[in-house]
Amino acid sequence: MKDLSEIFNKNYVAKPWKEKGRKEIIRTPIFSLESVERESEGGKKGTFVRLDSPDWVLVLPIFRSREGQLKFVLERQFRHGSGKMAIEFPGGIVEDGEKSEDAARRELMEETGLSCSLLHLGTVSPNAAFMSNKQSFYLAYDLKPERRQDLDENEEIDLLTLDVDETIASMGEEEYGNGIMMMALGYFLRWREKNQAFIQAL
Repeated sequence: MKDLSEIFNKNYVAKPWKEKGRKEIIRTPIFSLESVERESEGGKKGTFVRLDSPDWVLVLPIFRSREGQLKFVLERQFRHGSGKMAIEFPGGIVEDGEKSEDAARRELMEETGLSCSLLHLGTVSPNAAFMSNKQSFYLAYDLKPERRQDLDENEEIDLLTLDVDETIASMGEEEYGNGIMMMALGYFLRWREKNQAFIQAL
């Protein structure tokens, strides 16, 4: 069998498509659905659906317990998309004119009452096939309880703590099915490999 590297990586034909027009189909409180006309350099044309959404942030609050265990602060809430309860990291939407780091601090404070120091773990497109936004991930440490939760009108969020390795092992199970959680932990695992001294100092 041929080495696939001898077949692939030779003739690149895919290039950016030019936008020819755009129309808003529907606007909701959290995204706009658009129809976009595009054409490739090779003459291919198409109408594509685009979800225009604000950027998102997700915060991984980490601390060491009195017993020396490394733990995350997590949230448990009902999710209307899946129709099920979910255990997730705190997070939310970046507001107009807001920096993602400021949004991360604000969301953590609103949902948990915690202040923190932050490290940026990475930024990714949640689904580049049809979504316009970016998702940023932050590690929150030096956690300090400052106040009670300040939740939105339609939010009910329980807070819990769970061992870091147990959280990682639980991903994909019933209440841990949020795909963005998997992205967050992927960034965290890569960061942890290179920053053992930081982890030990927590």
